[in-house]
Amino acid sequence: MKARRRPGPPRVCVIRQGFYPLDPRVGREVLAMEGAGYEVDVICLRRPDEERTERIGSVCVHRVSIASRGSGRARYLFEYAGFMLASAFLAARLHLKRRFDLVQVNSMPDTLVFAAIVPKLLGARVLLDLHECMPEFYAVKYGVGMRHPAVRLVGWLEQAAIRFADAAITCTDQMREAFESRGAAVSRIGVVMNSANEDVFDPDGQSASSSADGEFRLICHGSIEQRYGIDTIVRAVARLRDRIPGLRLAIYGEGSALDEVRALISSLQVEDRVYVSGGFVPMRELLRAMVEADAGVVAVRRDIFRDLTHCNKMFDFITMRKPAIVSRTRSVEAYFDDSCFEMFTSGDDADLARAIDELYRNPDLRVRLVREALRANEPYRWPHQRALYLGIVDRLAVTRTGDPAAATRAAGA
Repeated sequence: MKARRRPGPPRVCVIRQGFYPLDPRVGREVLAMEGAGYEVDVICLRRPDEERTERIGSVCVHRVSIASRGSGRARYLFEYAGFMLASAFLAARLHLKRRFDLVQVNSMPDTLVFAAIVPKLLGARVLLDLHECMPEFYAVKYGVGMRHPAVRLVGWLEQAAIRFADAAITCTDQMREAFESRGAAVSRIGVVMNSANEDVFDPDGQSASSSADGEFRLICHGSIEQRYGIDTIVRAVARLRDRIPGLRLAIYGEGSALDEVRALISSLQVEDRVYVSGGFVPMRELLRAMVEADAGVVAVRRDIFRDLTHCNKMFDFITMRKPAIVSRTRSVEAYFDDSCFEMFTSGDDADLARAIDELYRNPDLRVRLVREALRANEPYRWPHQRALYLGIVDRLAVTRTGDPAAATRAAGA
């Protein structure tokens, strides 16, 4: 259906099977659109303590409750299908009232993009933000090869989702190459990296208490899942109990591996050295903890999935000017070399212990790592990535609106 131009700022609906504003990538994108004058609605999951409809700034958030049923693959299928149907209905209803110019759908799952079917048929453009590579994700999660029939089906659905959208974006060049290797057109997918929002992660805007004599503080934050290697960090801390008596680790976040991490801490008898928040904390508290830390740790497990992606926390540490200890993956080493991070072999707690000890005993190294990481990260900073993102959004939305600011950004992108 041909789009009808209308005056005023573009109207966008963002759909994400996650929590807003907790999801960092969605949060950055929505704030970017809000700051550019867009009218934004967000459809997302609802936590028990959240309102079904809430206005955050000028953004209207619509939350959907999906009950968990069954376990394993059946549970994923139920939750994916339930949210897709609920969000498709809600997006259609909102579109009839608001007439969106653009619907942005953030995976996973890739098939969630079909929740935009009614707005698309009525003239809205569709942007698919591919947070993950689902075939690699499922191959790793279920321990099967990339040629497994179920993984090949997921790959076919991925490509169908990309073709359905008017354009797509993803997080790294390695992810884009994976999508293109399965048939996606080179011109259809842009890269907008997972940079930290510098308006939030501002080291100069935080106060911190001084460390106790001899203390060396490490921090890790975000989702507590097996793939993020939190157990490797705990084991490394246990290895160093005698060599660095003042070593302390703070873990902030929540996830399915939380109970396993707590049990490991108990079994290794490092309760006095490792703090676990047990849930997500207010941003002010997390930022204060990051300022007080001596170094951050990113310990993702290396596999065919994580060789394509980046962790948000890596960019958070760079922006907060903290030296980072990072596990080696192909995607990390494609953007940053050994001068930027103290690298270690993924899953190797002995090598991680070596890296921690190296930073502890070498303050000059910590200063150099921060300086070099900031230098290498300059083109990936959010002000630059935000401009790329808004250029893509504007090119899609400007055809339906007479907004001159959006037209100017689209022309200059």
